[in-house]
Order: sequence, then structure tokens, then C-alpha cells
Amino acid sequence: MNPLDKMARIAGLGYLIIFITGFFANFFVLEGLVADGDAATTFANIGNNLLQFRWGIFSFLIMVIADVLLAWPLYLLLKPVNKDLSLLSAWLRLLNGAIFGVAVVNLFGVLRLFGGEQYLAVFEPSALHARTQFLLDAFNYTWLIGLVFFGLHLLVLGYLVFRSGYIPKVLGLLLQLAALGYFADSFAQFLLPNYNDYQAVFEMIVVIPGVVGEFSFTVWLLVKGVKGDK
Repeated sequence: MNPLDKMARIAGLGYLIIFITGFFANFFVLEGLVADGDAATTFANIGNNLLQFRWGIFSFLIMVIADVLLAWPLYLLLKPVNKDLSLLSAWLRLLNGAIFGVAVVNLFGVLRLFGGEQYLAVFEPSALHARTQFLLDAFNYTWLIGLVFFGLHLLVLGYLVFRSGYIPKVLGLLLQLAALGYFADSFAQFLLPNYNDYQAVFEMIVVIPGVVGEFSFTVWLLVKGVKGDK
């Protein structure tokens, strides 16, 4: 196995871990517990499913660790194309990982609200509900800031993949399309006061290109890799 092929396999494995943990934590845990616009129901759902919520936090932590570590094999894989741009791509991914790590702290804050009777005794239920919603919103908006840098990472990564000559050009184009999806959704949430009216549309703009582009790249890295001397 040549060095580039080895980096491709490691990167593919890292991507796979990110997909599995991220899908579980976001779609199975958070979306299953958070009731949009109903802080009291969200608080009750989390309180009744604390173990599930803890597993969601744990999965997010595994995801962010894998995300940060993935910057290295991706850098080595694409360093032959352009060393400086590959390094920029790696730093953008690390920056996204650091911001997401800060976002996850808010989920620990939510968990702490259920950590003892002192909170239930001191705060009114409405205050606990409001605090829970505030922390969840802080998690989401901090994550959105990180996704802007992740979109920049995908733009550079897609360009490097397209120019590599040893990875299919179509994967580079798909990664850049995914980046545009992240940009569209992130800036829409920050700028559109009526974002909720179009939320389903923007989610599809993110999910479809993201899944197609990044998952296709993951499968190629794991299945095909880089054969021969490149």
C-alpha cells in the first residue's frame, strides 16, 4: 500500500466515524428530543431521556475528535497537489472543530440543569425551560458559525480534489456544491427573520449536496483509494 493510498483509507475511516456519530447525535437524539417552539416539552423530553441525551453528547464528542484528527490525513493526501492550500484546508477544518467543541459545552450546560435538586428547588419551572432553550439555541448558533468555516474548508478541499489527478474530478465538484449548501443555510439562519418559513427548503439544500458529496467522497476513499505511484 503506497503512502497516499494509506492516507486515503485513514481519511475514509475518519469520515465514516463522523457520519455515524453525527447522524446518531443530531437526527436520532436532538431531533427526537427537541420540540421546536416548545421549551417546556423539550425540557420534559430531555429529563425523561437523560441517558439518550448523554449518548448524544458522547457521540458529538467522538465526532469532533474524529473531525479534528481527519485534518492530518487529508492534508497528507492532498499535499502533493498544493502544499499551501492543503494546509489552509486543514486549518479551516481544525477551526471548525474547535468552534464545534465550544458549541458542545452548551449541551453539558443543559445536562447540568438535571444534575441535582438544587436547580429544581431554586429556579421556577419556566426559568429552567427558558435556560434549556437558551443553551440549545447557543449550541445551534455556535455550530452555525463553525459551519461557515467548514464550508470554506470544503471549497478548498473540493478544488484540491478536482486538481489532484488521482481522485475523480466529480468528487471535487460535489464537495464544492456541498460547501455552497452550508453557506446558504448558515447565512439564511443569520439573516432571514422568517427563516422558519423556509427551513425545510434550506435543510434540503444542506442535506442533499452534503450527503451526496461527502458520503461519495467517503466511499471512494474507503473502496478505491489511491492506486499506484501518483
